[in-house]
Amino acid sequence: MSHPLTFSPPPLSRIKKALYLQNKWFDPVFMGLEHLDRSRPALYVGNHTLYGTLDGPLMLLGLYEHKGIFLRSLGDHIHFKVPLWGKLLVDNGCVAGTPENCQQLMEAKEHILVYPGGGREVMKNKDELYQLVWKQRTGFARMAMQNGYDIIPFAAIGADDAYTIQYDTNDFYQSRVGKWLQKTGISDKYLRGGDAFMPLATGLGLLPRPEKMYFAFGERITTVAMQTQSENKDLQWQVREQVEAKIYQLMDDLFALRAEDEAQWPTWRKKLTKR
Repeated sequence: MSHPLTFSPPPLSRIKKALYLQNKWFDPVFMGLEHLDRSRPALYVGNHTLYGTLDGPLMLLGLYEHKGIFLRSLGDHIHFKVPLWGKLLVDNGCVAGTPENCQQLMEAKEHILVYPGGGREVMKNKDELYQLVWKQRTGFARMAMQNGYDIIPFAAIGADDAYTIQYDTNDFYQSRVGKWLQKTGISDKYLRGGDAFMPLATGLGLLPRPEKMYFAFGERITTVAMQTQSENKDLQWQVREQVEAKIYQLMDDLFALRAEDEAQWPTWRKKLTKR
């Protein structure tokens, strides 16, 4: 895998061309761009959505196009084991989400994207739409505090509605095969105890419904005064909870905006979406 610092962002024109159809299908809307500043690098922390591939690229494109900010993504290790997909991520600036890589990117004053839920938040169950699944993780808070890095909370909605989950981890583990895999320990070894089980979902067949995508960015949360206390677990949790609360607030703002906006959607979009 490439060194995190040996990377140059691809031309904007190339990304726009690659995402042209996706951009038209989901027609993204951005709020809070005034909180972003290319000259003030930050750690962008938000909610991961089902499968993680529908809205993420559009958010990266939007920030690159509107603010000149190219986000360097910290990705779950499982991504880089997938042929072609892993290389595509690396070619677009993604690196494995290790403390060492994060530290190097912060020292280089990069704008960094992290989903604390990681792969688990992508592999959603039916009752987890728009839920943060961060477990006991505070690593992003510790890294920000250690480096005095600003945190920008963000929220994204739309992608979790583009598919309907038909079969999830809970369903699998109720099956005979699932119970056997649990009993033998194979599940823990290869599926992370179910965290790496890809749910089966449908939209318009295999095609995602054209849900309009909405993104919101909150005000900066500064951590400069916390640098000497970066190993303080209680303080890490305070930062985590502050960010978590802000993300949920931003999601609520976006749900309200969407409810108002839906009346203006073109007829074809209304007919092809869930509502």
